[in-house]
Amino acid sequence: MIDIFTRVWDNLVARTEGPMNLRFFIQPTMSLIFAIRAGLRDAKNDRVPYLSRLKASKGQRREIAGEAWKDVGKIFIIGVILDIIYQLILIYGLKKKDMFYPLESILVAFGLAIIPYIIFRGPANRIARMFIKKNK
Repeated sequence: MIDIFTRVWDNLVARTEGPMNLRFFIQPTMSLIFAIRAGLRDAKNDRVPYLSRLKASKGQRREIAGEAWKDVGKIFIIGVILDIIYQLILIYGLKKKDMFYPLESILVAFGLAIIPYIIFRGPANRIARMFIKKNK
């Protein structure tokens, strides 16, 4: 089991260098832009920050998660596709790897698209609320 975690960690660190490493800047930036837009929308609609709302509303979690998926779903899917292309380049083009790991693609896309969105949507909402209250 530790061998699997070591391999996954080594492969994740190796992705930050070499072909297609620019996506490690572009994807979180796009996710951040969508998080700010969603945070501003939440502030205008006078909603509680995203994680607080997700945690507190037990019956509506699916709708709240679906709302986030509308914002970052495309970025996540593009992230998976880009990571699959990256792995294929390493396997067939550069011949540095011999195996394809699809779960690593999902893990990378989750880390680059969804985690920044979740982290920054709430603070964007809180900051926007401060400015909205000052203008009233």
